[in-house]
Amino acid sequence: MQLSKKMRTVLVGCGGMSGAWLDAALTLPDVEIVGLVDIVEAAARKRAVDFHLPQAVIGSDFQSVLEQTAPDVVFNCTIPEAHYAITLAALRHGCHVLSEKPLANSLEQGKILVEAAQQANKIFAVIQNRRYDAQIRRMAHFLTTGALGPLTTVNSDFYIGAHFGGFREQMKHVILLDMAIHSFDAARLLTGADPVSVYCQEWNPAGSWYEHDASAIAIFEMSNGLIYTYRGSWCAEGLPTTWECDWRFIGQQGSATWNGAQVIQAQVVAATGTFTSTHQDIEIPAYQAENIGGHAGIIREFFACIQNGTQPETNAADNLKSLAMVFGAIESAESGQKVMLHS
Repeated sequence: MQLSKKMRTVLVGCGGMSGAWLDAALTLPDVEIVGLVDIVEAAARKRAVDFHLPQAVIGSDFQSVLEQTAPDVVFNCTIPEAHYAITLAALRHGCHVLSEKPLANSLEQGKILVEAAQQANKIFAVIQNRRYDAQIRRMAHFLTTGALGPLTTVNSDFYIGAHFGGFREQMKHVILLDMAIHSFDAARLLTGADPVSVYCQEWNPAGSWYEHDASAIAIFEMSNGLIYTYRGSWCAEGLPTTWECDWRFIGQQGSATWNGAQVIQAQVVAATGTFTSTHQDIEIPAYQAENIGGHAGIIREFFACIQNGTQPETNAADNLKSLAMVFGAIESAESGQKVMLHS
């Protein structure tokens, strides 16, 4: 990628995740980090030292840093409650925005931000970095081959005992709002389907170190008639899954599993006519995907899209469908009722 000028970029929110963003952005020769913002100014100063950015403007007031730096791009790495205000201010200042997930703290706020980006003619995308993993691309490509027959059921399990400390341990709906969106978005990528309805239950297990519900089960009906289920907990000690979930894909002619890392298996029907069919293992071929590399993959794509006038895969307008899954699940958990989804 070679841009006509360096893209002046301000990063807002200098907590733990900002390091991965800066690691990726600083590999791109046409990206210049001109500002670092955090409500705790010392955190921004530390990032400037850690990443050798002595020329970056440091501050705790986002609007002031915007005015001082005149950036082309804003990286929004703030906590979820701040995403809406920071993104809206950046778009109104004429900046392209790449934001941490979730893109907003409600579906209504998300729609307002998408409209603001369209009015400003700027790119607004979300860093759903797990789409940019080589193995999820391999799995998604295999599922498009039809080797399993039409998919009927997809299940994902996420179990990690995560001792974060800080804001997550006080968040309401922490597993759904802060983590499950990765799995929900992955389900859309893997199945090629969008959500229709959801029924969800949340709870906080005995002995939990979280203030609010840290476990959830959700059942989604998807647009092509399949059922997708999610079981997740951030309060589950022992036998952890990967951060990408344990997955099972059931088709009319066979099934596949993926552990979220390197282990992918598939079997299809070889013969029928007995109490259980005979099955045969099949190979899931390697697949060379573009823009892999987690944060680096999506950040490269984001800046390439600025250059060529296209939209990233994780553009906010599309991501509204994943966000609808999150807030639909929360609404169902709060009401105890099945919720119809409309992004």
